[in-house]
Amino acid sequence: MKAMKMNNYTMVSEIFLLGFQHLNNFKILIFSLILLIHILTVYENALVIALSVTIVPTLLRSVMNEGTKIPLIGCIVQLYLFGVSEGLQCFLLTVMSYDRYLAICNPLRYPSLMNHTFCFRLIAMSWLLALSFTPVTVISVATQEFCNQNTINHFFCDYFPLLELSCSDTSLARMWTITVSASAALFPFMLIIGSYICIAHEILKIVSSIGRQKAFSTCSSHLAVVSIFYGTLIGIYVVPTRNQSQTISKLLSLLYTVVTPFINPMIYSLKSADMKNALKNIIL
Repeated sequence: MKAMKMNNYTMVSEIFLLGFQHLNNFKILIFSLILLIHILTVYENALVIALSVTIVPTLLRSVMNEGTKIPLIGCIVQLYLFGVSEGLQCFLLTVMSYDRYLAICNPLRYPSLMNHTFCFRLIAMSWLLALSFTPVTVISVATQEFCNQNTINHFFCDYFPLLELSCSDTSLARMWTITVSASAALFPFMLIIGSYICIAHEILKIVSSIGRQKAFSTCSSHLAVVSIFYGTLIGIYVVPTRNQSQTISKLLSLLYTVVTPFINPMIYSLKSADMKNALKNIIL
């Protein structure tokens, strides 16, 4: 610690942080674990920011100029970032529903079951699945031939609007993508529904109305996000129709590209007691 002597006092100019002491041979292990978690955290947030930065400026330009141009390679990159982000959210919402299932249906075993190692594995698996499914749909678009038409009635490069421009046979690409989308969206959705059926059954067995309210309160924010996210996602990608109104499609897309990322932090944060207390202190 550096210091300056002034009269009879010692003026502090630096602070020394002890951190974790006596780690001995565990230093490398702990350092590696913390670094890995930090990299994954930064990467996750960077992906969300990259998706927003990719789609929203294009949307704003199209609003002001009544349309905008984007290179084909930019469309493919935009589609990839969007696909990874949406796929990741599908799997993370499933992980969160399982977390609530354990917390309500197995409260005594919850601390031992949902430990840090298991949480890390679930998150890593979610990333792996999202990164595995997305290239399939992106490659099916990138390998198409585009000629004559170059106008999409949309505010970003979405999958099916891009396929409409292709002068190749897209039937196989559509069938393959719907199959992949069903696996990445419907299967996790079914797991979420199954979790909440078990949760509802457990809540109905609670005699106290206060206990029921507390149990439901832990799930309400997650249910709200699942309803908005999966409702629009399934409506557009899993059961698409060629005659689907483009206006309705764009409005639904606006929900999960702009509105959902905006309301997610508010829904989850405002359920926190610490956040509520902080807001009260600011307002009062």
